[in-house]
Amino acid sequence: MTTKTDITGEFALLDQLSTAVMLLDHNLRIVYLNAAAEQLLSASMDITLGKRLVQVVNLTDALLLRLSEALQTGQPFTERQTVIEPHGHESKIVNCVITPQQTINQQHGLLIELEALDRSLRIAREESILAQQDHTRSLLRGLAHEVKNPLGGLRGAAQLLERELSNPDLHEYTSIIIQEADRLHALIDRMLGPVSKPKREVVNVHEVLEHVRKICRVGAPPNVNISFDYDPSIPEFYSDRDRLVQVLLNIAGNAINAVGTSGNIVFRSRVISSFTIGSERHPLVASIEIRDDGPGVPTDLIDQIFFPMVSGTDIGSGLGLSIGQSIMNQLGGLIECQSEPGNTIFTVFIPLEIL
Repeated sequence: MTTKTDITGEFALLDQLSTAVMLLDHNLRIVYLNAAAEQLLSASMDITLGKRLVQVVNLTDALLLRLSEALQTGQPFTERQTVIEPHGHESKIVNCVITPQQTINQQHGLLIELEALDRSLRIAREESILAQQDHTRSLLRGLAHEVKNPLGGLRGAAQLLERELSNPDLHEYTSIIIQEADRLHALIDRMLGPVSKPKREVVNVHEVLEHVRKICRVGAPPNVNISFDYDPSIPEFYSDRDRLVQVLLNIAGNAINAVGTSGNIVFRSRVISSFTIGSERHPLVASIEIRDDGPGVPTDLIDQIFFPMVSGTDIGSGLGLSIGQSIMNQLGGLIECQSEPGNTIFTVFIPLEIL
């Protein structure tokens, strides 16, 4: 009987690779996993040795069919950007290279190389979001300059006109001009987001989440269930508590609006090690998810929802998510969104600057 010691000795060099490698026998049973494959599949070789591949990971029907064909024909193939789902864990996007060969028992088998794409795709997506945010802020600063100057002149002219009007009944019209100029000035300031530097204070992310959840429970309809799934291992860290509350309240408020009079919202926290936000890698990051089972973000808006004045509802101002993204950029973090009908997830990534 082949043991783990025999196998690891035979393929010791493969454990040094960063690419996930696994060897299957002619029955698609796992003969070997290198260290990278154990990490990718979140399963050790001790547990998976001798199990059929489908007992460890869910594969698409098309990929399973091609694996069987490769065993029969001996022809290698490559499957790009396919989805695998390790049992009990989130799905992953990988490039998959299949090479038929003989196993250590001199039987036909398959050597599978898996290159995880989630990280590279996510980093590219984050860099795009950050670049869009920088571009948007530049446009807004230019817009603010061009709008505030004439607004100031308009307001001043209305004040001077009000002093010259002898009929008090006409003051109502100059007051409207002044009030509307002030309203537009405030709108521009809101679009620009916070201008002051964040406060550095000790933050307990679960205290923040529970504060937000309690506020939401008060304002949500009776048939909206707001539950939580927290990771208690997340340490306290330095950040700006008030701004985190503002960001999370906005996202949670959108979730309440999305589910309407009945639905489910889940607050979820996890800690991630060695995580990259944009181009900067952080030792520890808190991942805060707010998930709802509403109708989802319209597909034509999913890439634009962090732009100012873009809203998926008739009642939204379209500023909340844009301001939230600006706040998280100031805090070194990021907001991401994944959405399909019945499952919308906004994820807030917060670098953990440990005490």
